Amino acid sequence: MTTSPAPTPELRLLVDNVDFGEGPRWHDGRLWYSDFYQRAIYAVTTAGERTVMFGDLDDRPSGLGWMPDGSLLAVAMTSRSVWREVDGTLQPHADLSAIATGHCNDMVVDAAGNAYVGNFGFDFEGGATFAAADLALVRADGSVEVAAEGLAFPNGSVITPDGSTLIVGESFGGDYVAFDIADDATLSNRRVWAAIPGAAPDGCAQDADGGIWFSDAFGSQVVRVLEGGEVTHRIATPMSTYACALGGDDLQTLFVLCAPATHPDELAGKALGAIFTLDLGQLD
Repeated sequence: MTTSPAPTPELRLLVDNVDFGEGPRWHDGRLWYSDFYQRAIYAVTTAGERTVMFGDLDDRPSGLGWMPDGSLLAVAMTSRSVWREVDGTLQPHADLSAIATGHCNDMVVDAAGNAYVGNFGFDFEGGATFAAADLALVRADGSVEVAAEGLAFPNGSVITPDGSTLIVGESFGGDYVAFDIADDATLSNRRVWAAIPGAAPDGCAQDADGGIWFSDAFGSQVVRVLEGGEVTHRIATPMSTYACALGGDDLQTLFVLCAPATHPDELAGKALGAIFTLDLGQLD
């Protein structure tokens, strides 16, 4: 007797009219995300009801996170800085220009309000030659220092639930690297957590079993990888994908942010991108 293969899980459209979505985070029952070229931060329910949380920003927003007091942190890409929500507006919190050698991008924030912020490392949009980047540590008081040197386009990152380990995707390295996090938020013991040859890890999320779901910037797919490099799932997406996040009431919904390109000349003001959802309960 033969068995039929399991059906491919279905991605469902949540919202469209996105220029370029980034930095997704599930927070207070909604998916929050940045739109680079609309210069806005949105929150959207699982029913697709979208609200502008911060609009008409004077820079492109990217990575998002929250301080212990509930105030929002958001990366300001081209000014190479981080905003903090103060009395309902975004105000300067940290200046990364002494560390970042390219546009700032993804960010992850720990329980104490320390943020780890990546940057491109070089003028990616202008077609410059690749150069490695340093990862920045922004402390809760807004002070900034180098957390780790020489990363190949540090992108999506996660902190393990126990707060002991930072895992960072290297989009131009085809891998995830891990660091031990000390009590003072500094990093040590760099090692390869998982190598994924041929892939470009971008935005990511870690599930309850320790696997990392990531958007593959080199392919139209989301991928799940385990420590050591075993790939357990590859799910095709309708267009290229650059960020994803876990959410929903049971944290079993993968939100997948897609766009047909990355460059502002191809995307700004065109609303060609979209956000899809994947019910992980469909998977084996």
